[in-house]
Amino acid sequence: MPTALLVLALSAFAIGTTEFVIMGLLPEVATDLGVSIPGAGWLVTGYALGVAIGAPFMAMVTSKLPRKRALLVLMGVFIIGNLLCAIAANYGLLMLARVVTALCHGAFFGIGSVVAASLVPANRKASAVALMFTGLTLANVLGVPLGTALGQVAGWRSTFWAVTLIGIAALIGLWRVLPRQDDEEASDIRAEFAALRGAGLWLALSTTVLFSAAVFCIFTYVAPLLGDVTGVSPRGVTWSLLLIGLGLTLGNVIGGRLADWKLAQTLMGVFVALAVASSVLTWTSASLIPTEITLFLWATAAFAAVPALQVNVVNFGSDAPNLVSTLNIGAFNVGNALGAWVGGLVISHGFGLTSVPLAAAVLAILALLATLLTFSNRNPELQAALD
Repeated sequence: MPTALLVLALSAFAIGTTEFVIMGLLPEVATDLGVSIPGAGWLVTGYALGVAIGAPFMAMVTSKLPRKRALLVLMGVFIIGNLLCAIAANYGLLMLARVVTALCHGAFFGIGSVVAASLVPANRKASAVALMFTGLTLANVLGVPLGTALGQVAGWRSTFWAVTLIGIAALIGLWRVLPRQDDEEASDIRAEFAALRGAGLWLALSTTVLFSAAVFCIFTYVAPLLGDVTGVSPRGVTWSLLLIGLGLTLGNVIGGRLADWKLAQTLMGVFVALAVASSVLTWTSASLIPTEITLFLWATAAFAAVPALQVNVVNFGSDAPNLVSTLNIGAFNVGNALGAWVGGLVISHGFGLTSVPLAAAVLAILALLATLLTFSNRNPELQAALD
């Protein structure tokens, strides 16, 4: 594989870390800035909405740029955003910095996927894209627990300083090793937007939103849940996040193979497993070992859906694959925002942290219903697309 793919994976690692690490640092941020846990949870929502809004906006802004230059611009925005996070003097400025950081997220993964596929022969394109997204997986396995540990020891701002440095390294790598592709065709953003028609595509995007909401309803508040309910120490939270990251990695591998076999059945099975695991967490969260086992199984079920959801959306938006892929990243983050909001709403209304997994289970069931509707034989348009 070309060295450029490793640089793209490093970029994905940095972006994934800055998105997810806030969950592990939520108690520290809340205490330092004098806000409640649900209030700090809005930082997850703010980032997610920044991705959702920024994905189509940045796709349009960078549509006329060569892909290498577009990726350099997007990584520059990412670096500035993390630098602002590190020096933010109050909650409002931190929220603004998170939104700025998020603007590059969707477009970077959308354009980066196209670039990764163009670097290798046709029979290795999927492997190339998978290698880039390995950086996102490693962000959950290594970036989040290590960033959480660093933030607990040296203050949460130190984590964003570290991610800023990783972003600078990725920017230099992109500039030095990413080849300039003079023969690339300029994208016609109007034609791609015109291709966003049909109920199937929007149902598929809605499924992504509901899935992500089910995951982030728990993921946003997993550190407070482990600390306040299970009684895990701050160091134990770091190890729990590492275990969750391993489950996410395993789920990503399993989900990719299952999606190649039976797409609809994979999605439905995953959503059932996600609803069950979320419900069980409500009852196991009081004891350490049952909680860790449940969280590992929950994480495995969660990321098993990701490859299938990506394929699901592209199947319905094959006339505009670049834009659809970018919009699906935005859909994931709309779900992130929705999940964080639902979890915070449950806590704010006095139901307690142990009720958050039940709310997540309801969202998983809604995702299952959306999947059933998407693949319903009674809809000729959807069935034709599926065939």
